[in-house]
Amino acid sequence: MILEIKKYGDSVLETPCAKVTDFGSARLRTLVIDMFETMWANKGVGLAAPQVGELLQLTVIDTSSGEEPDERLVLINPEILSLEGQQLSEEGCLSIPGFREDVRRAMVAKVRAFNVEGKEFEVTGEELLARAFQHEIDHLNGILFLKHLSPLKRDLIRRKISKLVKAGEW
Repeated sequence: MILEIKKYGDSVLETPCAKVTDFGSARLRTLVIDMFETMWANKGVGLAAPQVGELLQLTVIDTSSGEEPDERLVLINPEILSLEGQQLSEEGCLSIPGFREDVRRAMVAKVRAFNVEGKEFEVTGEELLARAFQHEIDHLNGILFLKHLSPLKRDLIRRKISKLVKAGEW
């Protein structure tokens, strides 16, 4: 089922999430499936639970846009273990549609997380996958990519969104 993606301005997006404790539950499995479907329908590479109104430390990532089943990742209660190098690349967010800006992130990110069954694992991502790890884990901590922009760029985007809200287009 395609879920509603919360847009910038919804307080759920800036609220830190609770740890998942009900591993293996039908509710958790359904949420994961629905999040993948929602992410693919909106042409994203990552989606965090707060973006669909669930304040849980859960994110789904697929840099292949649904083309490669082996690239689908579910990260529950993820923690960044290490970051290396730097990359500067354009970044966007399904909760801030229509806005993309260059954001500096680590080139390599190593993460520890749990799967749906509660089994712990570690995974290392480079380039786009490393960026997705960092972006989605930020979401779980109530941080939007706008916080990585200069105050001037952040203010400009906020003003544009404000105008869209007033016009009933947001």
